[in-house]
Amino acid sequence: MTADRIMGTVVAGQANFYQVCLSPDQSPSGNGAGGEAKRMTLLCTCRARLKKIGQKVMVGDRVVVSCPDWQGGTGVISEILPRKTELARPSIANADHLLLVFAVAEPDPDPVTLSRFLLKAESTGLEVSLCFNKCDLLPPDSLRQWYDRMRGWGYDPLMISVYHGVEYRFEGDRMETSPTLNLSSNSAGLDKPGFGESSPSLTRDGDRNQVSGTANSLLDRLRLKTTAISGPSGVGKSSLINKLIPNSHLRVGEVSGKLGRGRHTTRHVELFELHNGGFLADTPGFNQPELQCDPHQLGNYFPEIRDRLTKGKCQFDDCLHREEPSCVVRGDWERYPQYLHFLEEAIEAWETSQHQPLEEDRLKSKSKSGGGKQYEPKLQSKKYRRSSRRLEHQNLQQLCEDLDEV
Repeated sequence: MTADRIMGTVVAGQANFYQVCLSPDQSPSGNGAGGEAKRMTLLCTCRARLKKIGQKVMVGDRVVVSCPDWQGGTGVISEILPRKTELARPSIANADHLLLVFAVAEPDPDPVTLSRFLLKAESTGLEVSLCFNKCDLLPPDSLRQWYDRMRGWGYDPLMISVYHGVEYRFEGDRMETSPTLNLSSNSAGLDKPGFGESSPSLTRDGDRNQVSGTANSLLDRLRLKTTAISGPSGVGKSSLINKLIPNSHLRVGEVSGKLGRGRHTTRHVELFELHNGGFLADTPGFNQPELQCDPHQLGNYFPEIRDRLTKGKCQFDDCLHREEPSCVVRGDWERYPQYLHFLEEAIEAWETSQHQPLEEDRLKSKSKSGGGKQYEPKLQSKKYRRSSRRLEHQNLQQLCEDLDEV
């Protein structure tokens, strides 16, 4: 590393400016107390060369920053390092974990919408975790029904209440809570050895009980990962980040009483650093994610189907699990009707895409002076364009000559 070439992670971007967070060893010496390096953030612009070659900076990118101005806190992004993952919606690079957040109430979860989010998350190829918030709004029996239902879908859901800062766990027939989300009062505890290990919990009756372990807690799933938090609006994504990272100060909105769903409060993607390592990406909420995939790949996004295919094999390799003979997937399981619905949707979208004009039909080649070719978008048809004045004058002159002959 040279003095004018440092590495960092893009944590936010708006217009042509990007916030790049540097690791402690990348900061100038003497910035921290006692001579220790201090983690800092630079406000950077992007080299015009990157735009010319079509490279776009995304939140989560690992970049090289040149010409740092340590006093002014600015720099220039001169290079974007190769990405290991890239998501289009939410737009984030190098994420390795998706945390899908839903609410058990206010707004009430819709199973079809939940499946659509899960399928979109599974299609990214990233690790997927399912989290239910606002668990304090439902009685234990209703929470247990949602928990068991998601287990049947192939997921191990996290049941939390951001408002009370607790996680709910089921030990046999009993429900217990653990205050592992109360970080605002002692955020430094994240750095202490043993944080996130087994700790006393309170049941709904108020008795002290020892939880068998919290290895599957929310904090353990987030540790040392870049996690994109996704889900519908109004489920508490920004509130969760405010609880985990008290200095984030994200704006929080209320659920619309008329529509019964959340209002959009997050407008752009932004990364927030966790005290125990890793980043959280707050992303704009949306209520109906687009699902575009090869119909033959749709089954891979259902844990239930993956489980059935490990125990048996369909007669045909291209089986769509509808009416094909000797299909090991077709059967009486909860989400099978949803699979058929999404399959028809995927087939329709796939057939529509096959009738779209090819990319080369929308472009025209233009020879350059050096002998190379440059592709430009074709202009629209001239069918409705106004004719030139010269052509109109010629037509008028021809009309006059015809009238003279008459």
